[in-house]
Amino acid sequence: MEVEQLTFQTLGKRAILISWEEKIEKNILEEILQSKKIIEENYIELNVEVINTYNSLLINYGFSIENAYGEISVLKELLSNAKLDKKMTANKYVLPVCYEEQFALDMKGVCQKKNLTAEEFISLHTSSVYTLFFIGFLPGFLYLGGLPKTLQIPRKKTPRLNVKKGAVGIGEKQTGIYPQDSAGGWQLIGNCPVSLFDSSQNSSSPFLPGDELKFQSVSRKEHQEILRQVELGSYKIEKLKE
Repeated sequence: MEVEQLTFQTLGKRAILISWEEKIEKNILEEILQSKKIIEENYIELNVEVINTYNSLLINYGFSIENAYGEISVLKELLSNAKLDKKMTANKYVLPVCYEEQFALDMKGVCQKKNLTAEEFISLHTSSVYTLFFIGFLPGFLYLGGLPKTLQIPRKKTPRLNVKKGAVGIGEKQTGIYPQDSAGGWQLIGNCPVSLFDSSQNSSSPFLPGDELKFQSVSRKEHQEILRQVELGSYKIEKLKE
Protein backbone atom coordinates (compact mmCIF):
# COMPACT_ATOMS: atom_id res chain seq x y z
CA MET A 1 0.00 0.00 0.00
CA GLU A 2 1.23 3.50 -0.82
CA VAL A 3 1.08 5.00 2.67
CA GLU A 4 2.62 8.30 1.50
CA GLN A 5 -0.80 9.08 0.00
CA LEU A 6 -2.46 8.72 3.40
CA THR A 7 -2.65 11.22 6.24
CA PHE A 8 -1.84 10.15 9.82
CA GLN A 9 -2.71 12.33 12.79
CA THR A 10 -3.35 12.01 16.51
CA LEU A 11 -6.74 12.78 18.00
CA GLY A 12 -6.21 13.56 21.65
CA LYS A 13 -3.93 11.24 23.59
CA ARG A 14 -5.66 7.94 22.86
CA ALA A 15 -6.46 7.82 19.16
CA ILE A 16 -4.89 8.01 15.71
CA LEU A 17 -6.80 8.90 12.55
CA ILE A 18 -5.73 7.58 9.13
CA SER A 19 -7.35 9.42 6.22
CA TRP A 20 -7.71 8.53 2.55
CA GLU A 21 -8.80 10.75 -0.34
CA GLU A 22 -12.17 12.37 0.37
CA LYS A 23 -14.29 10.38 -2.05
CA ILE A 24 -17.17 7.92 -1.70
CA GLU A 25 -15.78 5.10 -3.82
CA LYS A 26 -15.89 1.33 -3.47
CA ASN A 27 -12.20 0.80 -4.26
CA ILE A 28 -11.25 3.19 -1.44
CA LEU A 29 -13.62 1.40 0.93
CA GLU A 30 -12.05 -1.96 0.07
CA GLU A 31 -8.60 -0.62 0.89
CA ILE A 32 -9.87 0.87 4.15
CA LEU A 33 -11.61 -2.33 5.26
CA GLN A 34 -8.58 -4.49 4.47
CA SER A 35 -6.38 -2.03 6.37
CA LYS A 36 -8.80 -2.24 9.28
CA LYS A 37 -8.55 -6.03 9.33
CA ILE A 38 -4.74 -5.92 9.20
CA ILE A 39 -4.56 -3.49 12.13
CA GLU A 40 -7.04 -5.49 14.22
CA GLU A 41 -5.16 -8.75 13.58
CA ASN A 42 -1.77 -7.23 14.45
CA TYR A 43 -3.03 -5.31 17.48
CA ILE A 44 -5.14 -8.11 18.94
CA GLU A 45 -3.25 -8.13 22.26
CA LEU A 46 -3.80 -4.39 22.68
CA ASN A 47 -7.52 -4.84 22.07
CA VAL A 48 -7.81 -1.59 20.11
CA GLU A 49 -11.08 -0.41 18.56
CA VAL A 50 -10.86 0.39 14.84
CA ILE A 51 -13.75 2.32 13.29
CA ASN A 52 -14.13 3.13 9.60
CA THR A 53 -15.99 5.89 7.78
CA TYR A 54 -16.14 6.66 4.05
CA ASN A 55 -12.49 7.66 3.86
CA SER A 56 -10.84 7.11 7.22
CA LEU A 57 -9.92 4.74 10.03
CA LEU A 58 -10.05 5.82 13.66
CA ILE A 59 -7.90 3.72 15.99
CA ASN A 60 -8.97 4.03 19.63
CA TYR A 61 -6.30 2.63 21.94
CA GLY A 62 -8.14 2.91 25.25
CA PHE A 63 -4.94 4.19 26.90
CA SER A 64 -2.61 7.14 26.43
CA ILE A 65 -0.17 6.77 23.54
CA GLU A 66 3.27 7.45 25.03
CA ASN A 67 5.09 7.95 21.72
CA ALA A 68 2.63 9.08 19.04
CA TYR A 69 5.33 9.58 16.40
CA GLY A 70 6.66 6.10 16.99
CA GLU A 71 3.18 4.57 16.89
CA ILE A 72 2.40 6.29 13.59
CA SER A 73 5.67 4.94 12.20
CA VAL A 74 4.64 1.43 13.26
CA LEU A 75 1.29 1.82 11.50
CA LYS A 76 2.92 3.15 8.34
CA GLU A 77 5.32 0.21 8.20
CA LEU A 78 2.54 -2.28 8.89
CA LEU A 79 0.34 -0.95 6.07
CA SER A 80 3.18 -0.38 3.61
CA ASN A 81 4.15 -4.05 3.89
CA ALA A 82 0.58 -5.30 3.62
CA LYS A 83 -0.55 -7.22 0.56
CA LEU A 84 -4.13 -6.25 -0.25
CA ASP A 85 -6.55 -8.41 -2.18
CA LYS A 86 -7.56 -6.99 -5.53
CA LYS A 87 -11.22 -7.43 -4.67
CA MET A 88 -13.01 -8.32 -1.46
CA THR A 89 -15.81 -10.87 -1.32
CA ALA A 90 -19.02 -9.15 -0.22
CA ASN A 91 -22.10 -10.57 1.46
CA LYS A 92 -25.18 -9.62 -0.55
CA TYR A 93 -28.71 -9.13 0.78
CA VAL A 94 -32.19 -8.02 -0.25
CA LEU A 95 -34.22 -5.65 1.94
CA PRO A 96 -37.97 -5.06 1.50
CA VAL A 97 -39.19 -1.46 1.26
CA CYS A 98 -42.75 -0.17 1.12
CA TYR A 99 -42.86 2.97 -1.03
CA GLU A 100 -46.53 3.77 -0.43
CA GLU A 101 -47.50 7.37 0.24
CA GLN A 102 -47.86 7.12 4.02
CA PHE A 103 -44.13 6.24 4.24
CA ALA A 104 -42.83 8.19 1.23
CA LEU A 105 -43.30 11.64 2.74
CA ASP A 106 -40.87 13.37 0.36
CA MET A 107 -41.18 11.27 -2.77
CA LYS A 108 -43.74 13.51 -4.45
CA GLY A 109 -41.51 16.57 -4.06
CA VAL A 110 -38.41 14.69 -5.22
CA CYS A 111 -40.27 13.35 -8.26
CA GLN A 112 -41.42 16.84 -9.18
CA LYS A 113 -37.87 18.18 -8.99
CA LYS A 114 -36.49 15.25 -10.97
CA ASN A 115 -39.38 15.08 -13.46
CA LEU A 116 -40.09 11.45 -12.58
CA THR A 117 -43.21 9.45 -11.89
CA ALA A 118 -43.40 7.51 -8.62
CA GLU A 119 -43.09 4.28 -10.61
CA GLU A 120 -39.92 5.54 -12.32
CA PHE A 121 -38.47 6.61 -8.98
CA ILE A 122 -39.13 3.22 -7.38
CA SER A 123 -37.71 1.41 -10.40
CA LEU A 124 -34.49 3.43 -10.17
CA HIS A 125 -34.16 3.03 -6.40
CA THR A 126 -34.67 -0.75 -6.53
CA SER A 127 -32.48 -1.33 -9.59
CA SER A 128 -29.17 -0.44 -7.92
CA VAL A 129 -26.98 -2.65 -5.73
CA TYR A 130 -25.78 -0.47 -2.85
CA THR A 131 -22.53 -0.78 -0.92
CA LEU A 132 -22.60 -0.42 2.86
CA PHE A 133 -19.78 2.02 3.63
CA PHE A 134 -20.21 2.32 7.39
CA ILE A 135 -22.71 2.22 10.25
CA GLY A 136 -23.60 5.35 12.31
CA PHE A 137 -24.79 8.18 13.24
CA LEU A 138 -27.35 6.11 15.14
CA PRO A 139 -26.54 2.50 16.14
CA GLY A 140 -27.47 0.43 13.11
CA PHE A 141 -27.90 3.35 10.67
CA LEU A 142 -26.74 2.12 7.25
CA TYR A 143 -24.83 4.55 5.02
CA LEU A 144 -25.29 3.11 1.54
CA GLY A 145 -23.41 4.40 -1.48
CA GLY A 146 -24.46 3.82 -5.08
CA LEU A 147 -27.61 5.95 -5.38
CA PRO A 148 -28.39 6.51 -9.09
CA LYS A 149 -27.32 9.96 -10.22
CA THR A 150 -30.88 10.77 -11.33
CA LEU A 151 -32.09 10.43 -7.72
CA GLN A 152 -29.31 12.41 -6.03
CA ILE A 153 -30.70 15.38 -4.13
CA PRO A 154 -29.65 17.46 -1.09
CA ARG A 155 -30.96 16.63 2.35
CA LYS A 156 -33.77 18.76 3.75
CA LYS A 157 -32.78 22.26 4.87
CA THR A 158 -34.79 21.81 8.07
CA PRO A 159 -34.53 18.30 9.60
CA ARG A 160 -37.64 16.59 10.93
CA LEU A 161 -37.78 16.23 14.70
CA ASN A 162 -39.31 12.76 14.49
CA VAL A 163 -38.44 10.27 11.77
CA LYS A 164 -40.00 6.85 12.28
CA LYS A 165 -38.06 3.62 12.68
CA GLY A 166 -37.42 1.91 9.36
CA ALA A 167 -37.72 5.10 7.32
CA VAL A 168 -35.71 4.92 4.09
CA GLY A 169 -34.19 8.19 2.96
CA ILE A 170 -31.95 9.67 0.30
CA GLY A 171 -29.47 12.51 0.56
CA GLU A 172 -26.72 13.62 -1.80
CA LYS A 173 -25.16 10.41 -3.25
CA GLN A 174 -26.46 8.12 -0.50
CA THR A 175 -29.47 6.23 0.68
CA GLY A 176 -29.96 5.15 4.29
CA ILE A 177 -32.35 3.53 6.77
CA TYR A 178 -33.27 4.85 10.22
CA PRO A 179 -32.93 1.97 12.73
CA GLN A 180 -35.03 3.76 15.36
CA ASP A 181 -37.19 6.84 15.86
CA SER A 182 -35.02 9.94 15.73
CA ALA A 183 -34.60 13.39 14.26
CA GLY A 184 -33.21 13.48 10.72
CA GLY A 185 -32.92 15.45 7.51
CA TRP A 186 -32.92 12.82 4.77
CA GLN A 187 -35.59 12.91 2.06
CA LEU A 188 -37.98 10.10 3.08
CA ILE A 189 -39.10 7.79 0.30
CA GLY A 190 -40.25 4.56 2.00
CA ASN A 191 -40.04 2.24 5.00
CA CYS A 192 -38.12 -0.98 5.63
CA PRO A 193 -39.77 -3.29 8.21
CA VAL A 194 -36.58 -5.25 8.95
CA SER A 195 -34.88 -4.69 12.31
CA LEU A 196 -31.41 -3.20 11.79
CA PHE A 197 -30.13 -3.05 15.36
CA ASP A 198 -30.38 -5.42 18.32
CA SER A 199 -28.23 -4.58 21.34
CA SER A 200 -28.93 -8.03 22.85
CA GLN A 201 -27.01 -9.80 20.10
CA ASN A 202 -23.21 -10.22 19.90
CA SER A 203 -23.36 -8.63 16.46
CA SER A 204 -25.81 -5.78 17.02
CA SER A 205 -26.23 -5.15 13.27
CA PRO A 206 -26.97 -7.94 10.75
CA PHE A 207 -24.67 -6.18 8.25
CA LEU A 208 -21.00 -5.23 8.01
CA PRO A 209 -19.22 -2.49 6.05
CA GLY A 210 -18.52 -3.79 2.56
CA ASP A 211 -21.79 -5.73 2.33
CA GLU A 212 -24.01 -5.12 -0.68
CA LEU A 213 -27.76 -4.53 -0.46
CA LYS A 214 -30.59 -4.29 -2.94
CA PHE A 215 -34.10 -3.02 -2.23
CA GLN A 216 -37.27 -4.86 -3.18
CA SER A 217 -40.59 -3.03 -3.40
CA VAL A 218 -43.36 -4.55 -1.25
CA SER A 219 -47.01 -3.63 -0.69
CA ARG A 220 -48.42 -2.28 2.55
CA LYS A 221 -49.91 -5.72 3.28
CA GLU A 222 -46.54 -7.42 2.71
CA HIS A 223 -44.86 -4.77 4.88
CA GLN A 224 -47.24 -5.56 7.75
CA GLU A 225 -46.66 -9.31 7.41
CA ILE A 226 -42.88 -8.84 7.52
CA LEU A 227 -43.26 -6.66 10.62
CA ARG A 228 -45.23 -9.46 12.25
CA GLN A 229 -42.51 -11.99 11.41
CA VAL A 230 -39.82 -9.65 12.73
CA GLU A 231 -41.70 -9.29 16.04
CA LEU A 232 -42.01 -13.09 16.29
CA GLY A 233 -38.32 -13.51 15.49
CA SER A 234 -39.05 -15.68 12.48
CA TYR A 235 -38.02 -13.31 9.68
CA LYS A 236 -34.84 -14.17 7.82
CA ILE A 237 -33.07 -11.56 5.70
CA GLU A 238 -32.95 -12.75 2.11
CA LYS A 239 -29.61 -13.28 0.41
CA LEU A 240 -29.21 -11.64 -3.00
CA LYS A 241 -29.06 -14.24 -5.75
CA GLU A 242 -26.29 -13.88 -8.30
